[in-house]
Amino acid sequence: MHTIWKGSISFGLVNIPIKLHSATEDRDIKLRSLHKECHTPIKYEKVCPVCDKSVGQGEIVKGYELTKGKFVVLEEEELGGLKEGNEERAVSIQDFIRMDEIDPIFYDRTYYVSPEDGGKKAYSLLRKALSESGKVGIAKFIMRSKEHLCVIRVYDKTLVMETIHYPDEVRPSSDVPNVPAEDDITSKELETATLLIDQLTAEFNPENYKDEYRERLMALIEGKQTGKEVVTPAERAPRDNVTDLMAALQASIDTSKPQPTSQPKKKTTKKKAKA
Repeated sequence: MHTIWKGSISFGLVNIPIKLHSATEDRDIKLRSLHKECHTPIKYEKVCPVCDKSVGQGEIVKGYELTKGKFVVLEEEELGGLKEGNEERAVSIQDFIRMDEIDPIFYDRTYYVSPEDGGKKAYSLLRKALSESGKVGIAKFIMRSKEHLCVIRVYDKTLVMETIHYPDEVRPSSDVPNVPAEDDITSKELETATLLIDQLTAEFNPENYKDEYRERLMALIEGKQTGKEVVTPAERAPRDNVTDLMAALQASIDTSKPQPTSQPKKKTTKKKAKA
């Protein structure tokens, strides 16, 4: 597994030399932009529109746009000086909390944590302590010129580090437009909706969920590559436009109900008429 970062985790006087590895991967199918006429990939070059020439990496500086077209230029030495006092390779656990105190909206990226040589004992200690306490660690570290806030927890006998957003990076829900202030719901509607939720409740199994669009796209690509005719599955018949909330809920419940198995009809014997 590829190492993307090296450093150490510390809590109290315990120090654990570690490596970080990406825990997830982007499985999206990458499509290149080609010139329609000759199918050559299109290049995207860094060009200065004023000087009308390509710009190399050594000719680029960082700038913060104050207003449209007005920038404050920041030199690399100035940016580097801001990191003084923060060890770039240190992950210092500041607090231990319960994981259910963190709303999922704060989570960003997940990394597996592995111990470096000489850090296995301390790694096991932290893993065991977190498991026994039911807590997670809150820490800060610097990676790729950004100070990250992160959660350190146990997943399947492995320590993982999950970066989380700072509070000012999460937009307030009060800014979302058209959210009703009050619930104008009848008790019957709520009862029916709850019944539907109960019928659709199941244990979470990640294997039950697939990226169907990606599978269809790969089938299309493979079909074109081999010259085979690509068969498109028939579209589902459009559902009736149900505008009534109760009717929609009831229709959903009826659809989700298990169908009863048909029982063979019992033979009936007619009584003979008396003479």
